[in-house]
Amino acid sequence: MTTTTVIDEVPTQRVGFAGLGTMGSAMAANLARAGFPLTVWNRTPGRAGSLLELGAVEANSPRELARASDVVVACLTDAPQVGEVLFGPEGLASGFAKGSLFIDCSTISPASTVEFAARLAQLGVAMLDAPVSGGSEGAQAGTLTIMVGGEPADVERAQLVLQALGRTITHLGPIGSGQVAKAVNQVILCGTYLGVAEGIVLAIKAGVDARRLVAALSGGAAGSWVLQNRSGRMIDDDYPLGFKIALHRKDLVIALELARSIGAVLPVAALAATFEDGLIAQGHDNDDNSALARVIRQLSGL
Repeated sequence: MTTTTVIDEVPTQRVGFAGLGTMGSAMAANLARAGFPLTVWNRTPGRAGSLLELGAVEANSPRELARASDVVVACLTDAPQVGEVLFGPEGLASGFAKGSLFIDCSTISPASTVEFAARLAQLGVAMLDAPVSGGSEGAQAGTLTIMVGGEPADVERAQLVLQALGRTITHLGPIGSGQVAKAVNQVILCGTYLGVAEGIVLAIKAGVDARRLVAALSGGAAGSWVLQNRSGRMIDDDYPLGFKIALHRKDLVIALELARSIGAVLPVAALAATFEDGLIAQGHDNDDNSALARVIRQLSGL
């Protein structure tokens, strides 16, 4: 099931949001603008100021967040952090009422997702895995692509919340399916980044105006989101943050481990992971993922 953003009901669900990083703060702001009664929490204090101006309330702990919410959305870094926020001291699980819904927009492994969902189910709490794609631009604009795993009734219950966050919402199957889809997304994306980087470097080395070439290619078979939105950074050799290389490297760990477990071979993803390891070692871990072009430029003498 795929839906697009059409919000024509007055939101009544009390929504909590855990994780106010680059993506999470923008997503939470869209929930507030959509009219949801919103409570927020972040591990590091001081990130909620702009959300409080939009009418949100700040919780002092995940437990307090859960007690104030019917639905809690999380956008956190990795599986250990999600597990801690859920089941650690003062965790969400200790505050959830029976019948609550947890929507995890973090990117973690499918196996961890299934484990967390099973533990929550014992408490009478439903879970959806709903990782997102679209970068910080999509988070700000509310146009994210959201890949959802979970029970159909829970997906239906979450529609208004998800529609406030994204433009395309696709239910892909049981719990964990969203995380499999996100792993596939990250594998395809790293190949696209490398392909665009190689093309840009080839154009520069050959003396062709790379910007005019991008405009020419964007309407053809080589066109892609990466070509349109990240080629300029590759041309300028400047990579302001959109999605951190360190986070994409974490995502490739998930994809490569999944591939090993089911007997799939991902040579391009493995190469990208090696390049990202080198960039992180050079101190570029907080650069945008388009900084993969640094490696191609360096290898080509640019």
